[in-house]
Amino acid sequence: MSRQLDTGALDRLAHRITEREAVVGVIGLGYVGLPLAVAIARAGYTAIGLDIDPEKPQHIAEGRSYIGAVMSGDLKALVAAGRLSATTDFAALEHCDVIVICVPTPLTRHRTPDLSYIEATAQTIARHLRPGQLVILESTTYPGTTREVVQPVLEGRGLEAGRDFLLGYSPEREDPGNPSFETASIPKVVSGLGARASELVADFYGRVVDRVVPVPSCEIAEAVKITENIFRAVNIALANELKMIFDAMGIDVWQVIDAAKTKPFGYMPFYPGPGLGGHCIPIDPYYLAWKSREFEVPTRFIELAGEINTHMPFYVVRRLEEALDRTAGTALGAARILLIGLAYKKNVADIRESPSLKLVALLERRGARVSYHDPYVPTVPVTREHSELGGRASVPLDAAAIAAHDAVLVATDHDNIDYPLIAAHARLIVDTRNVFARLGLPTGHIVKG
Repeated sequence: MSRQLDTGALDRLAHRITEREAVVGVIGLGYVGLPLAVAIARAGYTAIGLDIDPEKPQHIAEGRSYIGAVMSGDLKALVAAGRLSATTDFAALEHCDVIVICVPTPLTRHRTPDLSYIEATAQTIARHLRPGQLVILESTTYPGTTREVVQPVLEGRGLEAGRDFLLGYSPEREDPGNPSFETASIPKVVSGLGARASELVADFYGRVVDRVVPVPSCEIAEAVKITENIFRAVNIALANELKMIFDAMGIDVWQVIDAAKTKPFGYMPFYPGPGLGGHCIPIDPYYLAWKSREFEVPTRFIELAGEINTHMPFYVVRRLEEALDRTAGTALGAARILLIGLAYKKNVADIRESPSLKLVALLERRGARVSYHDPYVPTVPVTREHSELGGRASVPLDAAAIAAHDAVLVATDHDNIDYPLIAAHARLIVDTRNVFARLGLPTGHIVKG
């Protein structure tokens, strides 16, 4: 038999949120969690960051940011003011009024959802859960995760959602490397299991960000984030497919897109590239595709977009091989290639799911010798898919290094790359980002990959 609603504990929680007296724990101090913890501390709450990686709390304690979206000066000020701290001791959750989960949701090798981080985090929270707490999941996932996965784990020790504690979902919305937006300025979709949870989730985030967008259920909020990323994945796949078609016709797809985007209605520009990277767009569509099987609904459009985007590194390698043979008479297996940009997008250090890693692997599998230059990635960390690249170092970008390679392959168009230097000294350039044309540099020896 269900117990009566613990109105006293939940009323105290509401009061502490309203008065900014609440202590907020943020689990996962990566690209989402650290900027969120900083925004929460700036809003006047006391934020405690929690992570299993001991280096992250150490960096925070010393006021050294490891995320581009967070300035070390801001970190130092918040730590010095006692508004922000970090730890690997999850017993600190017992002192938190609000707990926000910002852990990864990757795919398995078989492209099915890997919820192990969410499940392990929920189990940890359950060991420290007490009446009067609000738990919010931010990790991107398929509709139903909050209710079907997180809630049963949290209730496993006897407390009941909606009576003893509250549970909600609010999808993260971050765009690393984009200086036009920060955590507090991006509208926040919010939801909760039940009216009281919905109310307090909205009240909490409403004091942290400029605008909240309440939706009727956690399932809708979960579907919102999946929809946003599927929209991008499908449209990028369309741009990539158009590129391959127009290349065969001798038409410059970049010029097509530039002209098409002058239409003031009915068109939105998306751009081709060497593949998709990052922690969202290459992964999230498969979460919905997997969940849809439960309802026997096919996801042909989503899966086709994934196939096209996954194929792009192979297409780029083929274009590079053709260009080497046509312009230099050099076989790919004997070529020295300088890859520009290892990160998955410009002006960030994040290499998760980066197509550059796949490009290096494909090229070296064919016998090419590959070096890379990336000012944001001085050394390649060990990754699950490409552990053989771990420890490799970025080479300096100078005239001698450029000239020593048979071709330069631009995979990521960081703003702080000396493109005129590359244009002046490279024998051949394969440009997957159209950066040389955008900058108005000589393009006689450039192939648009």
